[in-house]
Amino acid sequence: MEEKIIAVVGAGIMGSDIAFDLSCFNYNVILKDLNDEILQKAGERIKSNFKLMKLMKRDFADLTMSEIISRIRFVTDYDGFDKVDFLIENIPEVFELKKKLFQELRDVCRADVIFSSNTSCISITKIGALMPHPENVIGLHFMNPAPLKNLVEVIKGFHTSDETLEKTKNFLKSMNKVCVVVNDYPGFVTNRVLMLTINECMWVVQDKVADPDDVDKIFKLGFGHKMGPLATADLIGLDTILNSLVVLYESYNDPKYRPCPLLTKMVDAGLLGVKSGEGFFKY
Repeated sequence: MEEKIIAVVGAGIMGSDIAFDLSCFNYNVILKDLNDEILQKAGERIKSNFKLMKLMKRDFADLTMSEIISRIRFVTDYDGFDKVDFLIENIPEVFELKKKLFQELRDVCRADVIFSSNTSCISITKIGALMPHPENVIGLHFMNPAPLKNLVEVIKGFHTSDETLEKTKNFLKSMNKVCVVVNDYPGFVTNRVLMLTINECMWVVQDKVADPDDVDKIFKLGFGHKMGPLATADLIGLDTILNSLVVLYESYNDPKYRPCPLLTKMVDAGLLGVKSGEGFFKY
């Protein structure tokens, strides 16, 4: 697939990282978002992370910044989407937003395009039902930061074909990713478990059992985690955590997924984590 064009829709932290990662493996990328300001920030993020990525990943050692940027087109419309072979949707975890997007994509992309959603909670089967060829729809859950994490959780929807799954596995292999294929249930494996852990840690802070630094220290020193649950939440984005918990709560009707009130309060206050400069920690 080396000469194929990959579209990434959504140029936030994860979207810009995925575009960078794709470009490093010689893919031509169309990176789309709603306005030029978002795209400018995405370009700045790619450039600022470049030196760090080169130091930390051997695959990127011989690349130059000009090479990376030359393979990424930053767009606010669907120009060039008729030539796209594989698409990665990467917008917020709100189904109505995804529904609107995929209804637009089905009119501007070829019928044989593989549509993937980089979602952590929302049903791939439900997204597939929006499309004329649901067998071409699959879930990809990249880990954060995408260029440094080799694991991708691949979600097979009810209609996802074996052909789509094999093409997706080969595509990920070309990026030196290891994929684990799971079936389509809300939260899949990673977020069905991770969101419970993060949410319970927030309850611990709200109940004043321990402060955020000590909660994360227990996980890092006691369990050998490289990053504590609350720092992980800050990295993902507390708004994304809240959206994911709401999806899980509504999907399973299980009170264990009820979002901690402290999380809701922090999101309302604009304390979203790394991207806003402050969450459970300051950045």
